[in-house]
Amino acid sequence: MFQGLYTALITPFKDGKVDEKAFQSLVEWQIKEGVHGLVPCGSTGESPTLSYEEHKRVVSLCIEVAKGRAKVMAGSGANSTEEAIMLTRHVKQAGADAALVVAPYYNKPTQEGLFQHYKAIAQAVDIPVFIYNIPGRSVIDVRDETLARLSEIRNIRGVKDATGDLARVSTLRAKAGKEFLQFSGEDMTAIAFNAQGGIGVISVTSNIAPKLCAEVQNRSLAGDYAGALAVHDKLVALHQAMFCETNPAPVKFAASLMGKCQPDLRLPLVPPTEASQAHIRRTLSQAGLI
Repeated sequence: MFQGLYTALITPFKDGKVDEKAFQSLVEWQIKEGVHGLVPCGSTGESPTLSYEEHKRVVSLCIEVAKGRAKVMAGSGANSTEEAIMLTRHVKQAGADAALVVAPYYNKPTQEGLFQHYKAIAQAVDIPVFIYNIPGRSVIDVRDETLARLSEIRNIRGVKDATGDLARVSTLRAKAGKEFLQFSGEDMTAIAFNAQGGIGVISVTSNIAPKLCAEVQNRSLAGDYAGALAVHDKLVALHQAMFCETNPAPVKFAASLMGKCQPDLRLPLVPPTEASQAHIRRTLSQAGLI
């Protein structure tokens, strides 16, 4: 069963390399704080700047620590179908529970091209596949009609919707049915997303506040929307601060303030400005995280 809070994990770096110790410590902490799932090598994990070897290693490290205590939905997307199949094959071999495959970016395929891309991946690798629809980064929007067609493929199980359009939950549900699982990709709208038929969120903020984010999901999925909102209210300032600049620069800086990792990023991403750093530090302090 795929549902609840999945953390879009940051990838800690140190001296230019993946900080494996910090990453595994982060994963262990996430599990102890009650997350339901883990998503290594997504956009929050700076996947565009990871080599293939690093990408595969990060996925394997996550699975090694999780040991079945939380589901692992590993990022395996690319703008080349062959590369996406290669990465998805590794995700399967490493023992992940599912693959999260971002819509191809930059080469701007048509809706038919998107359908054929995901169909090829699903047919090549027998693993549950979730489509990552994030037009703000990939330029392309995987439309409801295309998602509905893809939902007919046995192992394409759902979507991470980062469009920010809450109407899409209902319009897609009408076309693809309730068995096609919908995760929100937006922390701020997670409760409303679930209320309209979503089954969870793939969260950035849960890198630093996993227990509270998990509680929002547990309460909303149990139908306790008033209780979920009361917890969500405590997270609003954090959600805003984590997106004061391009993700994952703010959340990685926040994690560094909490002693979870170094704030290091890989170019072309750069650290938050001094003003943003002060804002993030103040927000974490007010939330009692530092």
